[in-house]
Amino acid sequence: METVKGFRDIIGIEAEKFSEVKKIIVETFEKYGFEPAETPIVEQEEFVKSENSQDEAVSDVFKLKDRGKRNLALRYEFTFQLKRLMNNKKLPYRRYQIGPVFRDEPVSSNRLRQFTQCDADIVNSTFKDEAEILAMTNEVLNKFGIKPVILVNNRKLLNEIMDDLKIKEKDKEQALREIDKFDKIPEKEIENNLKKFGAEKFLKALKKGEDYFNKFESYKEIIGLMEYCKIFGIKILFSPTIVRGLSYYNGTVFEIKAKEIKETIVAGGSYIFNNVQCTGISFGLERIFPIAKIKIEKEKFIIVSLNQDKEAIKIANKLRDAGKSCIIYYGKPSKALEYANAYFIQNAIFVGEKEIKSGKLKIKNLRTGKESALKI
Repeated sequence: METVKGFRDIIGIEAEKFSEVKKIIVETFEKYGFEPAETPIVEQEEFVKSENSQDEAVSDVFKLKDRGKRNLALRYEFTFQLKRLMNNKKLPYRRYQIGPVFRDEPVSSNRLRQFTQCDADIVNSTFKDEAEILAMTNEVLNKFGIKPVILVNNRKLLNEIMDDLKIKEKDKEQALREIDKFDKIPEKEIENNLKKFGAEKFLKALKKGEDYFNKFESYKEIIGLMEYCKIFGIKILFSPTIVRGLSYYNGTVFEIKAKEIKETIVAGGSYIFNNVQCTGISFGLERIFPIAKIKIEKEKFIIVSLNQDKEAIKIANKLRDAGKSCIIYYGKPSKALEYANAYFIQNAIFVGEKEIKSGKLKIKNLRTGKESALKI
């Protein structure tokens, strides 16, 4: 039976790498003082949509009903659930969460309907926290051998520019949605779409030089962020066409790119929840782990019992007590080696009457073919 379109199984070596990538992200998040949180996959539809029902991501939520005919939905991200988690917390509150989120949207090779997000957010933040989150992101990606290109913009700056261009308040949100398509569709198409809202000058303004942006007050926030990022030892680039699709963003927004993949691999920004300024970052695990340059070095053993089950179990217990991964195989040695090769097990230990009497075990490295002896 095939999986539903947009969903997939992850097994074997791929699953081991997936797990290792998550482990590295968790270790780094916790090193920066973020604490874990777990939230329900299913929420009230009203809470999921909140005031952002017109956002594309929100409009793509999976809807369902329970036996009581209540309108429910699968979470499409983790950020909106912070509105509940942040209540009565000592500020600033730092939380991270890793898990599946769901969107009922068109499927492509790098876009699934169930995917894993790795989020870290700071409730009660400043641009100094934004710099630290970007530094943490840079560290995570460096551990994967990925050289990130960190692009930043500011929603307040975009609003100032629209005010300067006399774009009507009712058209601003739609104008931003068009600019958000900058790297997805031809510029001419964006310009034609902007004309519908009297905002045809918007894209041209965003392509002007630094002197133009300097006249806006919010551009100082980008300069301040750049200065603090330098202190953290990272470089960021100002990219005026970055918007991010979710309308709750109210300040800095960022996207992180990598040369190995066209799509954005990490993204986030700053927003206000419950009248408190917050900032956060989200890693797309399905996009990161195929390009993450890490090796799975977990040493595995197969204990082959040659009619010496009791002794094989004792030896397996000793290996497990020492923190080694091992399984016991009760059967023919040839079949055991086929099994070990199928599951990338590196070492085979044969436990037979001869080995028990001599007090020495034979260990075979299945990669090199070399054999060595080990005292029981």
